[in-house]
This record gives sequence, structure tokens and C-alpha cells, in this order.
Amino acid sequence: MTELNKIALQILSKGKGILAADESTATMTKRLDSVKVQSNENNRLLFRQTLFSSLSMKECIGGVILYDETIRQKTSTGKTIPELINSTGSLTGIKVDTGAKVLAGSKEEKVTEGLDGLRERLKEYYKLGARFTKWRGVYSISDKYPSKLSISANAHVLARYAALVQEAGMVPIIEPEVLMDGNHSAKDCQHKTSEVLQKCYEELELNNIDLKGTILKPNMILPGTNSGEKISSEEIAELTLECLKNNVPSSVPGIAFLSGGQSEIEATANLNQINIKNNTGFVMTYSYGRALQQSALKFWSKDLKNITGTQEIFDHRAKMCTLAAQGKWSKNLENSK
Repeated sequence: MTELNKIALQILSKGKGILAADESTATMTKRLDSVKVQSNENNRLLFRQTLFSSLSMKECIGGVILYDETIRQKTSTGKTIPELINSTGSLTGIKVDTGAKVLAGSKEEKVTEGLDGLRERLKEYYKLGARFTKWRGVYSISDKYPSKLSISANAHVLARYAALVQEAGMVPIIEPEVLMDGNHSAKDCQHKTSEVLQKCYEELELNNIDLKGTILKPNMILPGTNSGEKISSEEIAELTLECLKNNVPSSVPGIAFLSGGQSEIEATANLNQINIKNNTGFVMTYSYGRALQQSALKFWSKDLKNITGTQEIFDHRAKMCTLAAQGKWSKNLENSK
């Protein structure tokens, strides 16, 4: 077992998942604005520190993805944020892309940037305590999109990113997100996601990536938010598993789904069904942002000093997601707080 494979399995073992707390300052400001909390460095730190020192970190969270501001911060006890995360047995990760920009040659689509200077930044992040990283490619979906250009451009940069990360001794999370926005059917989503994944793994192979030392962070197969199509968690699970089985090499140790705009309950219920029906060799878990944090954020916004109450809300959500990652969640458990 390679060192990178060990790291990947440590993050994903025993139903543990990943807390995506890597919102940029602009995105975090939007989240805080939505609950009428001022977005300043102290408040951003306070909320994140509250989550990272919760009880569920030991039981449920195998890794936390941070943003550049957060990995450099110190907690109120003087520990650095990575030291706090590592003290719970969880590993520190870092988002290293610089965002999705308009794709030259296809103005309606985007390509993720951030390769310039990445080798140097990775060395610094390793010293700061990071052991895994994240890079997100985004794909619009419609009758015309994603185009071959978008699929190819994003796969290429994901592979270049992964090569640099493994060179630096860290595990790359590969996140090709086919967006939920649109009026496409679940079958359309399955077809386009398959194309995206096939191209990503072609490029990863070309770049000599050790797939055992990677984690895939894909979207679930869902109908577009404006499609009007209603499908059950069972159908979502079947389509998602079929897509992954056909397009992801078996050497990938685990898959940590993004929530992609689903509600907390939807993201949990769908993950649970995926694990009940999981007939692949992959670990199937979660890498959620909003779907782990939203209830805690709303509660915290009413009284920023109520740390314990906020942690209880977060702990419940993390516990539900970890049960779902083992196929043991039920709606009844949601109300058993």
C-alpha cells in the first residue's frame, strides 16, 4: 500500500466523510449575509473553529477541505487550524484552484484556472499541514453542453493538477461537477456525466497518476432543477452506481459525493440508497459543504456565542451523513435528536 493510498483510505474509512469548508471569502460572505451575520475574518474563523472542535469530528469526519485564509489562521487557544483538525484524527485538505473562468472558444462554459505557480503553493500548503487537495471543474448541461472543448479542457487541467499534487506528496481530490441547473432529465445527466468521467480518466492515465492515491468527488445522477422530473432515491442510486461502475477505474479507492445544491435531507437520503445498493468495490461517502453546515449556520447566526448548541446541530448532521455512508440511515433517525 502506498503512502498516498493510506491517506486516501484514512480519509474515507469507517463511514467517515469530508467536510468541505473551503468556501472562498466571497462565497462565505454570501452565506453569512444570508443569515445576517457580518462577514469578517473573526466571524469566519469562529464559525469554522466551532465546527472543527465538535465531537463528531472524531467519529464522522475523515478530512476537512480548507480555503487559503483558513489554513493560515490560529484558533482562540493558539493552535493553528490544521493542528486543531489533526488533533481530532481528521486530515487537513486545501482547495488549490483559483476558480472557474469563461472558457475561450465557448463563452457559455467555464474552465478552472490555477495551475500557474501551483507547484510552489503546494510545497507551502504541505508545510502548513495539508495532506490532500481539491480542484473543481464545472460543466454546464443542456442540449449543446458540455461541449467537447469544455470536457477536454477541464479534464486536462484536472490531470495536470493531480500530477503536481502527487509529486508534492498529497492526495488529489478530482472534482468534475456536472451542474444540477437546467431542465435536463436524469438520463441526460447520466449520459453527460459518463462522457466527462471517461475523458477525465483518459487524461489522468496519460499523466501517469497513481489512481490508488486519489479520491473522486462527483455529482450524483439527478434531473435538472428546472426539469420538473421527480425520481426516487432508489432510481438516483441505480443511475449513479451504473454511471460510476462503467466509467471509473476499479483502482480508485473511494468516491466522496458533492451535494451540489441538494437539501441536507436529500443529500443524506440519496447517499444512503447508494450505499444500500452499492455493488461496486468503491467506498461511497460524502464531501458536503452546505449539506453539512446549513442548519448549524442558521442556528449559530441567532447567537454567535452559543457554541455548544451549534455543535450539537452540526454533530447530528454529520452523524446522519455517516450513517448514510454505511447504508444505515432512516428518516426516523432524523427526529431522534
